[in-house]
Amino acid sequence: MSLPRSLQARIDLRSDTVTLPPPGMLEAIPHAALGDDVYGEDPTVNRLEEMAAEKLGMEAALLVASGTMGNLLAFLAHAPRGSRILLGDQSDAWLWEAGGASALGGLVYHPLPTRAGGELGIEDLEAAVLQPDDPQCAEPGVLCLENTHCMSGGRVLGLDYLAAVRRFADRVRLPIHLDGARIFNAAVALGIDVRRIAQHADSVMFCLSKGLAAPVGSILAGRRDFVLRARRFRKMVGGGMRQAGVVAAAGIYGLERMVDRLAEDHRHARRLYDGVAAIDGVVVEPRPPETNIVFWKLADRDLDADSFITALAARDVAVGELGRGRIRAVTHFGITAEDVELAIDAVRRLMDRPADLSMTSREGVAW
Repeated sequence: MSLPRSLQARIDLRSDTVTLPPPGMLEAIPHAALGDDVYGEDPTVNRLEEMAAEKLGMEAALLVASGTMGNLLAFLAHAPRGSRILLGDQSDAWLWEAGGASALGGLVYHPLPTRAGGELGIEDLEAAVLQPDDPQCAEPGVLCLENTHCMSGGRVLGLDYLAAVRRFADRVRLPIHLDGARIFNAAVALGIDVRRIAQHADSVMFCLSKGLAAPVGSILAGRRDFVLRARRFRKMVGGGMRQAGVVAAAGIYGLERMVDRLAEDHRHARRLYDGVAAIDGVVVEPRPPETNIVFWKLADRDLDADSFITALAARDVAVGELGRGRIRAVTHFGITAEDVELAIDAVRRLMDRPADLSMTSREGVAW
C-alpha cells in the first residue's frame, strides 16, 4: 500500500477518509456541551455512545480516536495475552494496522485465506481451532471479520454467512469482533437495519470519519463489561480524551444525517465502475461494486500504476494504489455525479496517451 500523498487534486477519490464535514456538522461542533470524558462527564460523548449502542443493538459503546484504535482495544479486551486473532489475510486489521495487537498486546495474528467476497471459509476456521488443548499451540482468542471488506472491493458479507460464522463461534466458544468501519455502507447496500448485521458479533467497530463525514473518531460497541475493559485499555494506549464533545458532536450529526445518503455514494461508484470498464486498457474487477469502492488495473504489463496515479492527479483526479498495481477509487460525501463523469473522462484521456506513463512495471492483470 502506498502512503497517501498530497496530490492537490480537486476530485479526491483516494479514500472516504478525505471527506470534509458538511456545514451543519461544523456548526454543531462549537455548540457541543462539554465535560471531562475520562471522568465520564462529557454529556455530548455520553449521548453519542448511547446513540451508537442503541443503533447497533449493543449494551454500551465507547468513542475512540480511530478505527485502528477500536480494533486494537477489541482484541485486547476479548483475547488473553498469548492467544491468537483469527482474521483474513486481506483484512485491514492484518495489513494496515501496524501489528499493534502483537506489539502492544502480546497477541498472535493468525491470517486465514480471504475469499473473493471477503469471507473466511468455515472449514479454514475449523482447521484453525483444532487441538485447542495442545500446549504447543497458542489458543484461539478472538475471530475478526470485516464488513464491508475493503480489499475485496467494498464487498458486503451476507447475513446467511454471518449467521454460519456465529454458529461456529458459539460452538467453539470464540468471540467475534466485527471490523465494521463501513458497516453502515453494508446496511444501506442490503436495505436493512444495521442491527441485523451487528447481532452476529460480540463487538463492532465503525468509523465516524469515513462515509459519515466526521473529521475524526470511531465507535467500539459491545457488552457493558467488554466496553469497561476496552475503556481501561483506551486509557492505557493514550486514547483517554478530555472535552471530547467537540469530536462527539460531529459523530452525532453523522449518525443522524449522513447514513441514508450513503446510497448516493454507491450509485456514484457503480457509474464510475461502468465508465472506466468501457475504457480500453483498463481492467476492472469482474463484479460491479456493491458499495463505494472501485478497483481496477492497467491491462498493459509495461504501464506503471504509480505513474498513472501521478499523471491522473495532474488532471485533477486523485486515486490510490493498494499493492500489485491495484488502483482504488472511493466515492464519498463531497463527490458529485459531475465529478464522477469528469474522473471517467480524465482516465479515458490519460489512457489515450499511454506515452505519458513510465514504462517500468512488469505486473500483469490477475483478478
